[in-house]
Amino acid sequence: MQALRGRRLCPKEVGAIFRLALGFLLTGAIAAAVAQSPDAARKEGSLTLYTSNAAPTIQALSADFEQRYGVRVNAWRASSAKVLQRLTAEKKANRWDFDAVSVSAQELEALYREGLLQEVDSSVHLEMLEGTVPAHRGWAPQFINVFVQAYNTSAVKKEELPRRWSDLLEPRWKGRLGVEAKAGEWYCTLLKELGEKQGAELLRQIAARNGLSVRHGNSVLANMVVSGEVPLALAVYSHMIDEAKQQGAPVDWLALEPMIGRANGVGVSRKPPHPQAALLFYEYLLREGQPVIQKLHYLSPLKSQASSRKLVFVNPAASSAEVERCDNAYEALIRK
Repeated sequence: MQALRGRRLCPKEVGAIFRLALGFLLTGAIAAAVAQSPDAARKEGSLTLYTSNAAPTIQALSADFEQRYGVRVNAWRASSAKVLQRLTAEKKANRWDFDAVSVSAQELEALYREGLLQEVDSSVHLEMLEGTVPAHRGWAPQFINVFVQAYNTSAVKKEELPRRWSDLLEPRWKGRLGVEAKAGEWYCTLLKELGEKQGAELLRQIAARNGLSVRHGNSVLANMVVSGEVPLALAVYSHMIDEAKQQGAPVDWLALEPMIGRANGVGVSRKPPHPQAALLFYEYLLREGQPVIQKLHYLSPLKSQASSRKLVFVNPAASSAEVERCDNAYEALIRK
């Protein structure tokens, strides 16, 4: 600053200082909004959430949030893909009806690229598992879906369980394996860890020798494991099996290496009708809502609550071409 005394700043220097100051102000404003929003959020009264969360999940979270803060959550539920389609269409029509969105990480990345989400600076980001919060801070993980191998304990003996993927080549698995119809992201993540060519060939051989029963939807596949119609499912969400087991179903799960996870996250609208309520709900899901999420058997993204098992995450920033390639490769595998 000594060097600046005694002379007038040129326009370029003034602009640089202005941009720097504005950056600090904006960052502070967003952080302050999160910290100071409860009273203002109560005045707003409600928020609109677009979500792919299961009905029991969003009902439990909404009830807890409303009880804490007196702010109503108006939720519209659909698949992550349909939420993305609706929000993209609304943006084209210059409609900004939503305050927050909670869907899968891949769709959140797409929403951020479309300019639908604002960047939020929250202290809780530092408490989350490495690699789960994107550098741009346009969304953050709410919970983690973990892909596991689920089995019916009446149909599969513990001594039969595979210890590695190659064990599924054994003849005793013929006609006993099931998969979900849309699991391209899991498939490609698995191949990256096993080795692209080796992994693809191994799974092709498993399918050719022992067959794969294809089911549409993770919940459907989980129910088939519960009934015993599918003795062993190759990739199903752990929370579904944990919930069924808690209710007395003869099911359990194991996790062959690698253990694959996919984040389900939350983002705040770039033009929220209820900005304080949206930011408060965002912060709630990342911190105060975590006990509710864990009671529902989801894996928390917080380091303090993390499993000791290493997780490999599905890449949420994969290009549309890569997603299509993975989906086509998986489709070819299960349809042979």
